[in-house]
Amino acid sequence: MSSTITDTNFEFPGQKSVYKGKVREVYELENGILVMVATDRLSAFDVVMPKGIPYKGQILNQIATKMMDATKDIVPNWLMATPDPNVAVGHACEPFKVEMVIRGYLSGHAAREYKAGKRMLCGVAMPEGMRENDKFPHPIITPATKAEMGDHDEDISKEDILKRGIVAKEDYEVLEQYTQALFERGTQIAAERGLILVDTKYEFGKTSDGKIVLIDEIHTPDSSRYFYADTYAELQDKGAPQKQLSKEFVRQWLIENGFQGLEGQTLPEMTDEYIETVSERYIELYENITGEAFQKADISDIQTRIEKNVLAYLKA
Repeated sequence: MSSTITDTNFEFPGQKSVYKGKVREVYELENGILVMVATDRLSAFDVVMPKGIPYKGQILNQIATKMMDATKDIVPNWLMATPDPNVAVGHACEPFKVEMVIRGYLSGHAAREYKAGKRMLCGVAMPEGMRENDKFPHPIITPATKAEMGDHDEDISKEDILKRGIVAKEDYEVLEQYTQALFERGTQIAAERGLILVDTKYEFGKTSDGKIVLIDEIHTPDSSRYFYADTYAELQDKGAPQKQLSKEFVRQWLIENGFQGLEGQTLPEMTDEYIETVSERYIELYENITGEAFQKADISDIQTRIEKNVLAYLKA
């Protein structure tokens, strides 16, 4: 699909380096500024799909911007500006090499591990007798190591993080505290929209002056899972699947088509029709999560639009 952005090769003034993640591309500039481009790439089971999803980058970037703004009073973040629908500009940070995953409910990866008979996840005990999508007595933090593109994120316990020196103890305690505070705020915001924030992940970095800040994305459908609050109890009572606001629907489609990112498995073909339905679902996610109508940006020439907007911001 030509109406998507799946790769960028910008040359911004004072550019030092480019880092390409699964979905975002980060340009580091000389003056301690990062320009982060949210592409339309779709990643599931740590595999990047061959085709982009129209408007996906814009949706993720704009949700993340709104959520950073809604949480900056409790946790400082890296963001300075969003000069383009697909772009965030902020302070350069040294990222911590862990993702802080927090779960309020037994869903997704946790539910798959539970079904396989495991009762410990990342060193945290999960109670007996739970059904998929049941609420945990208290939210649990289940960290993961941060993978490069093409590699898999791996579950890791707090004990292993500290033992291996991945994060210093005093820093990890701040990460835990920030994670719990953000999840609590995210839960409140979701409830105002008639949603349940099921689980999510946060990433943090350290600024040049040693301050720990929230980076990357927050409370987006790629990093989080949401349920509809009004049907949750009824569906749970029936033992029926929850209607989800996350990219879990893509994972489920891949599983149904014989793909879970395992060796020897072939990625099923995503037709243009299916991609259109994924794009529509992402727009639905945006509107439900933010409570606002989605305004489609001009996607006739996304690369030129981004370059023009970023250059204008940097000049100003």
